[in-house]
Amino acid sequence: MGKRDDLIAQYADDLKNKCGMDADMDLLTKVTIGCGPAIYDADASTVAATQESELETVKNNFLIKKLGLADGPELMEAINKVIETYGKSERNKYRAVVYYMLTKHFGKEAVYG
Repeated sequence: MGKRDDLIAQYADDLKNKCGMDADMDLLTKVTIGCGPAIYDADASTVAATQESELETVKNNFLIKKLGLADGPELMEAINKVIETYGKSERNKYRAVVYYMLTKHFGKEAVYG
């Protein structure tokens, strides 16, 4: 197993133990690959949930550009809901896990088809 496989296993563990959901491993793998080299960078691999600019980046670059959603208040509501599910006190909120939950939330799995 390579480093990416180890990370995917870690993300699946976070989904199960911190978010209370069983991961669709195929989708989780595709979302992780979609994150590109960011998953290997300590700073880029996580979402700084307390920084408004970081949440805007998730909204603009992922929800609007990648998933093709129209901008609206429901996007930020969904991001906040995902952060809440992950646990506000959880220091490392992995980008791939947040993106996975947002993809599921909006039913946009087909983007990764």
